Amino acid sequence: MDAAAIERALRRIAHEIIERNPDLHSVVLAGIPSRGVEIAQRISEFVRHIEKIDIDTGVIDVAMHRDDIGTRAELPVVRESRLPLPLEGRTLIIVDDVLFTGRTVRAAMDAIGSFGRPTQIQLAVLIDRGHRELPIRPDYIGKNLPTAPNENVRVRLEQSDSEADAVWLQKR
Repeated sequence: MDAAAIERALRRIAHEIIERNPDLHSVVLAGIPSRGVEIAQRISEFVRHIEKIDIDTGVIDVAMHRDDIGTRAELPVVRESRLPLPLEGRTLIIVDDVLFTGRTVRAAMDAIGSFGRPTQIQLAVLIDRGHRELPIRPDYIGKNLPTAPNENVRVRLEQSDSEADAVWLQKR
């Protein structure tokens, strides 16, 4: 995907969020660092442009909620989670760049529980590459990209990486 394809995918996700959530004032887009945060902000901008409504955004860090923390060679970088509170009565949409096994999303849901109990949690991803290990599925998908286990999906976003937006497959 090039920058134009990424923009089209995020614009489509914004339209789908608008269609599925009649009360946009109760919606929170919570990005998983680092690229999920930028994607959440971009989706929020599209919604603002389409509906003239500001959707709250936040950051949900999963570093201390991962189930592989003891098996990694390096400790994960811990970032501050920031969510608009209270979450009760709100729809929280977790936003990430690539959905793979589902373990990061599970960690995000655990982290969200520390802040409150939203009425509903939805999931938006730029890329769904398959290979799920947990029964987690996205509500909003920019692109389904079937991959082989020996391939990695690379996402580059201008704000996060200081290079033009792109998505590509890379063999391990």
